[in-house]
Amino acid sequence: MRTRTTLAKFVIEEQRRACGATGEFSTLLLDVATALKEIASLIARGRLAGVLGDAATDNSQGERQKKLDVLANEILLRACEWGGQLAGMASEEMEAPYPVPGRYPRGKYLLVYDPLDGSSNLDVNATVGTIFSILLRPQSGGEPGVDAFLQPGVRQVCAGYAIYGPSTMLVLTTGCGVNGFTLDPAVGEFVLTHPDLRIPEETREFAINASNERFWQQPVRRYVEECLAGRTGPRGADFNMRWVASLVAEVHRILMRGGVFLYPRDTKDPSRAGRLRLLYEVSPAAMIVEQAGGLASTGRARLLDVVPRALHERVPVILGSRGEVERLVRYHAEHDAGFDRPYTNPLFNVRSLLREP
Repeated sequence: MRTRTTLAKFVIEEQRRACGATGEFSTLLLDVATALKEIASLIARGRLAGVLGDAATDNSQGERQKKLDVLANEILLRACEWGGQLAGMASEEMEAPYPVPGRYPRGKYLLVYDPLDGSSNLDVNATVGTIFSILLRPQSGGEPGVDAFLQPGVRQVCAGYAIYGPSTMLVLTTGCGVNGFTLDPAVGEFVLTHPDLRIPEETREFAINASNERFWQQPVRRYVEECLAGRTGPRGADFNMRWVASLVAEVHRILMRGGVFLYPRDTKDPSRAGRLRLLYEVSPAAMIVEQAGGLASTGRARLLDVVPRALHERVPVILGSRGEVERLVRYHAEHDAGFDRPYTNPLFNVRSLLREP
């Protein structure tokens, strides 16, 4: 351990470099890490711990909760409420913000998170994660209201996620690059294993839920058709398609080997602009991706500039390798201007594998 950089050592060294740092942020980050270790332990034990299956309750958006959704949310609340660094928290599993109880001192930070992203994967033992963001509260004193949390991603102090896979990793940015820490279960510490992560610029992978193809807008349909056309199409290269049903897992794969992830706006439910939540899923993912050299967009706007209008607001998401996101943004602009040219197969004169409904 003397030759390895633990998360605690990394955070303290960064604190020493920051002019005027008080240690509050460092302490908060280590409290979050403690919660992530406990969640990782429960996930690893799975059925042995009796934590799999439905909780017989719905969250604030009417989605069925897993037992671990509820447990992970409670673990983060209990680990972070007492230290005096937070004024409040907000979570996918809670309809309203959670103010720090009056018996504890209140601090200057807000914590927002999805305690268990991709929880539908739990019962099949597939990858899940926790994603979070730390914000400064805009005013002091009293309980922070909803408005205090409705900040664009550019105002994040920190963004991170834990991915619970074959090993547990914590990936973190404070606005100066992205670093990855692997949990060493022998000593119970996160250890720096992936310093200065950068997203590869060249990629031949894209991730999208193809079952929604009939609802896609034309720019997304155009992009996917070109990828599927492979070497014989306008891209001149074969692409692979991936889908894990976990934003954390998708972002992590992109960090490791490049690619693009799409959960775009579609016509499946006209009342929703997108599927993923801006405040505590998309904004932290976007910050991590951009800090690693990638881009994150709705297709028509930079995701980090989008101001939430509600705690659980949903947005369309396109993020990953810079060149692919730039291409998709261009396709949206061309479509909106009325001069996009969808790919057609010159041999068969049909629209690739995906045709207009």
